[in-house]
Amino acid sequence: MELRVLNYFVAVAQEGNMTRAAKKVLISQPALSRQIADLEAELGVKLFDRQKRRLTLTPAGHYLLEQAQEILELTSRTKRNLETTSFISGDLTIAAGESIGMQQIMNVISQIIKDHPTVKIHLLNGDYSYAERKLNNGTADFGVIIGDISLPSYASLTLSEKDTWGVLMPRDDILAAKEVITPKDLCGRSLLTSQQALQTHLFQNWLGNYYDDVNFIGDYNLNFNGTLMVKNHSALMLTLDNLADTSESSGLTFKKLCPSLQQTIRVIWKREVSLSPVAELFLKSLKEEICKDCR
Repeated sequence: MELRVLNYFVAVAQEGNMTRAAKKVLISQPALSRQIADLEAELGVKLFDRQKRRLTLTPAGHYLLEQAQEILELTSRTKRNLETTSFISGDLTIAAGESIGMQQIMNVISQIIKDHPTVKIHLLNGDYSYAERKLNNGTADFGVIIGDISLPSYASLTLSEKDTWGVLMPRDDILAAKEVITPKDLCGRSLLTSQQALQTHLFQNWLGNYYDDVNFIGDYNLNFNGTLMVKNHSALMLTLDNLADTSESSGLTFKKLCPSLQQTIRVIWKREVSLSPVAELFLKSLKEEICKDCR
């Protein structure tokens, strides 16, 4: 598969029409049709269902689209990173979960952009499994993960910040009058929790014998979407401190857990991969920033 042909395929998949895709990639429609047919023959699979007015992806086509976009993104980023002279340039991509610890990282990035205006930053949101996938396929330089997750094939750097878990609730909830929330307080309540916490059984351990008395009605990947259910009084939400708006006008409040539940924040990267100059600079600057907090 040539990169040029993958680019043609992505254009057809996005447009759903051979004529529009041909205009987009600046070749003739018959030539584009031949390229797609040759690609299907090369792979031995049907990539499109050809309907009267539109082309739709087959399951094999959906899989190739996801992979092709990753390949083209990686190729483009690698090219930009190589197009440097004596100054620091290129792209820095970080896949991260939502965390107050990102402030320390943003401080470092802000200084890099100030010193090297040609650097481009890409921030991707997702939990540890998303960050791991982006690192593995080479479309992220670093991942930021929350919690003590074993990832032996990665190098890591622990931030000085820690995340603190608690419960987000409406200000008029009966639990809002409490200073802290205990496992017993959550008995009989409907809760949302993060996908990562669910996968790692974090609250099963914290709730202990009260676990079966709590009604976990669902999980969330992005904190903001979960807060909308809390505002609707549909559930309480187990989340991290400083992520939700808890001002008086928000109608929400956050209460820490007791016993306290804190988790470390780590920046991870692949050991065997050579970092680009801008990635090397980011890592060096972040280490210096962490050392300042340790003094």
